[in-house]
Amino acid sequence: SHELRTPLSSIIGYMETLEDEGDKVDPKQARKFYGTVLREARRLQSLVEDLMSLSRVEAEKHDQPREIVRLAPLVQQAARDGAGHDRFAKVAFDIPDPELQVRGDQKQLEQLVRNLVDNALKYGGEGPVEVSLKRNDRDMAILTVRDHGEGIEREHLPHLTRRFYRTDPGRSRAQGGTGLGLAICKHIVERHRGRLDIDSKIGDGTVVTVRLPLLRDA
Repeated sequence: SHELRTPLSSIIGYMETLEDEGDKVDPKQARKFYGTVLREARRLQSLVEDLMSLSRVEAEKHDQPREIVRLAPLVQQAARDGAGHDRFAKVAFDIPDPELQVRGDQKQLEQLVRNLVDNALKYGGEGPVEVSLKRNDRDMAILTVRDHGEGIEREHLPHLTRRFYRTDPGRSRAQGGTGLGLAICKHIVERHRGRLDIDSKIGDGTVVTVRLPLLRDA
């Protein structure tokens, strides 16, 4: 409820000021108020969308996905979507096997990759984000998203997939995060009978590893 109240309080506060004292507010100040209202409204929109996504994923957790999904093109396109045009040049790929397939939910897997790449770019500093997709010797697809940012203290790592958990609340909000992205990712991976792990070291960046069972003949 706190995550909803904060942007709503800002929106209501600024709009009440403009309504009550509109004629007295300097035009430049009024533009700042409107800018803040728009920013908080967009933040609220992102939060509601993520809450709806999380609710859908949780509701479907017992429904086994049935689509046959080729991972290589999905990962490349979803990473491009997650990065956006301005940041895509910072994404480097290592995908030696273009034929890996899983049985899954295409839209949810796209959301998984988008969230991981967007997260890495938001908090990963100026260095590149490395996206790797390989097969291990246990018929698992191994997707890793690595950044070269400041890293995260180990005490936080077990809690990062909890909803609304933040290592630095002020910084997360400034970056536009809702605190739900990794929680959504965890539920998507679990629905696909996979596993999500996060490893990080201060000064050496963060690596998110997703393991998904491959189709037997993939």
